[in-house]
Amino acid sequence: MSASDPIAYGLPHREPFVFVGSVVEVQPGESAVCEKSFPPEEPFFRGHFPGDPLVPGVIITEALAQTAGIAAGQPGRGFRLTAIKGMKFLRAVRPRDVLRFHARKIAAVGGLWQFEVTARVGEDTVADGVVVLSEV
Repeated sequence: MSASDPIAYGLPHREPFVFVGSVVEVQPGESAVCEKSFPPEEPFFRGHFPGDPLVPGVIITEALAQTAGIAAGQPGRGFRLTAIKGMKFLRAVRPRDVLRFHARKIAAVGGLWQFEVTARVGEDTVADGVVVLSEV
């Protein structure tokens, strides 16, 4: 397991539900940057959309929430996605595009942590919004 492996940073998910390929940067309790590229063989491309494959927005949102979970990660503490606020999808993401996920903590009250999240392909922002994680 390499230092860039999301499991090494406490991500509780396992295949086939890991949508973060590598951890690029992390400031524990504050922010994280992760990357992922989806190969054309991913099963969801067969139905989303045949002949015009797109990475589903729900997969991008989950990858952003996983990135926020890595940012929030604390030894012995787990987090779950509680809310998605104002998520916008600004352009299509295709197979093999390299997605870079950014999560930055903007608030924490009690067991709720709020993160501003952004997904980019190159210099283009493809999705942004806010996710809320709850401590379990």
